Amino acid sequence: MGKRHCNLQGEPTPQSNDDVFASFRFRGTPINRKHRFKRLAKPLRPKPNPSPPQPPPDIPSPKMKTLPQHFFQIDALDLAPRLLGKFLRRDDVVLQITEVEAYRPNDSASHGRFGVTSRTAPVFGPGGHAYVYLCYGLHTMLNVVADKEGAGAGVLIRSCAPVRGLDVIQQRRGLKTEKPILLTGPGKVGQALGLSTEWSNHPLYTPGGLELLDGPEPENILVGPRVGIQNALPEHVNALWRFAIAGTPWISAPKNTLRPAL
Repeated sequence: MGKRHCNLQGEPTPQSNDDVFASFRFRGTPINRKHRFKRLAKPLRPKPNPSPPQPPPDIPSPKMKTLPQHFFQIDALDLAPRLLGKFLRRDDVVLQITEVEAYRPNDSASHGRFGVTSRTAPVFGPGGHAYVYLCYGLHTMLNVVADKEGAGAGVLIRSCAPVRGLDVIQQRRGLKTEKPILLTGPGKVGQALGLSTEWSNHPLYTPGGLELLDGPEPENILVGPRVGIQNALPEHVNALWRFAIAGTPWISAPKNTLRPAL
């Protein structure tokens, strides 16, 4: 605090010593010695070190484990909505699954309808493996094999949201943006992960490489018919086997065919 300044009033030139000393007397209100001064500010105390920030609930932490193989060995129609909110990780890139489609045995829209071939063999393997194929020879599509061995079922990953490795994702996609167009589409997801058909039959439940991590369950889910299967039987074209997280912009087109799940 600085020094207190008193206002001194000047007087005419005094004629005596008494007048001289009187001119220097304090002209303000006398101080009562019984008065106590209030402390203007509390002394500063060192603040305790804050605890380290916790990651948001939708960001995978190093403690998150890969999903076990038995998690995938259920009907594709049950597995598909359970994959929403889960994480795909390959090296430094982490994506959160926001939209999927289920493909079941005896499904006229599934690759399983062609039987076991060199291309489709992985989809007939045990649940928990990847089934990666080229669409029109251009787009790499990632599917998660479902059900027991021999069933020929899987879940197509249609859209994701970026969680980590955005710069790598943008480089692989050749698109410098943070908008949903970056990852809303199955071919975009495969490209962002840097996948090729060589990843087909890769176990997603083992650490390293390409893996699926546990994640938060979405509060609300949208359902609708699958996309691009017009040549399938009517009952399969109209089946509500497409699932997406409600409220997220990371959903592929068309969006107007989706509605809240009952």
